[in-house]
Amino acid sequence: MKIDRRRFLGGATASIAAIAAAGSITAGESVPEKRIKVAVITHAGGAHLGAYFNALAQTAEAESVVLADPDGNAESSARAALGEKLIRIYKDRNELLSAEKPTMALISVEARLGPEVIDAALDAGCHVFAEKPACVNAEDFARLADKADRENLYLMLALANRLNPDVQEAKRAVAEGRIGKVYGVDLRLIEDQTRLTSAAYQQSWFADKARAGGGHLAWLGIHWLDLAMYITGASIEQVAGFTGNVGGQPINIEDAVAMSLRFNNGAVGTLTSGYYRDRGSESEIKIWGSKGWLLLTSDAPNTMKLYSNADGISDVSGVPESDAYTTFVRAAVRASAGLQEPPITARESLRVMKTVYRAYAAAESGRTLNVE
Repeated sequence: MKIDRRRFLGGATASIAAIAAAGSITAGESVPEKRIKVAVITHAGGAHLGAYFNALAQTAEAESVVLADPDGNAESSARAALGEKLIRIYKDRNELLSAEKPTMALISVEARLGPEVIDAALDAGCHVFAEKPACVNAEDFARLADKADRENLYLMLALANRLNPDVQEAKRAVAEGRIGKVYGVDLRLIEDQTRLTSAAYQQSWFADKARAGGGHLAWLGIHWLDLAMYITGASIEQVAGFTGNVGGQPINIEDAVAMSLRFNNGAVGTLTSGYYRDRGSESEIKIWGSKGWLLLTSDAPNTMKLYSNADGISDVSGVPESDAYTTFVRAAVRASAGLQEPPITARESLRVMKTVYRAYAAAESGRTLNVE
């Protein structure tokens, strides 16, 4: 089934929100209109593989899965999660792409290797779902986004928080003008410092900027930058700030980020992003407007708190809980099957990658830089 993109775009947000609430197909529901073969391409350092295998197992639109696993690290977990849905395993990704001709490739490799693997999948005619950051510079990702657009293929960065029910409620509230014109955005995402003390982590690609592209900002802060733009519908056009290794661990990445942001609608914002806690995490997104504000916080998950100048504070709560990865992977699979629009486009993916790497450049230069 081919989607008329011009007709579909008007209802894309509502359709994606419905899918987010629905989750995967369960017993007794109708068989999906179309099912596809999905390739998972990874290696021993691949991130979030357990979540991805479980998501594909629960996604009825993924009829079968093939795996490229050169070092054999992922085979046992893939078999345990996918069962008979996992039909073949390859050592060589190019052999897989040539022999299997999958419709979508789910790619989870270290950032330095991302462009080469994504390029091969696009050459094979695959829609691509890629673990972030998928590159160590924005120029490589820009080339891939251009190629995906030329070939009419999707390139979807794994920014799975977009489809969380509270995020969908926040996006809807801003679009409906419930907080008025957006004035400012405060972003905070804090994770544990403890992981940085692990010898295994210190030796992994996550701890090496040459292999990972960066630290907390490229791996975690990127989610909140994307959500700020996704919820407000505005792009970040200028960045300034600081990064550093304040904890002093033997790692070649930043564990602390403080950024100032200017959006193309005139709003300004801040981002605090770092490995600070001893365990666990905390996060907050607050958006200020001419008629009030809204708040998403880890203290009250699946709830959006909204203040109106006229009506006071209200909680939009009771929204259904949703597994972010399962919901987002299913949306990507459905998009690849031609059943809906993608949860994130190549242009949106590129926009946040440009923002991350310009933020690093701004911190290094000590200047405010434009995000082109």
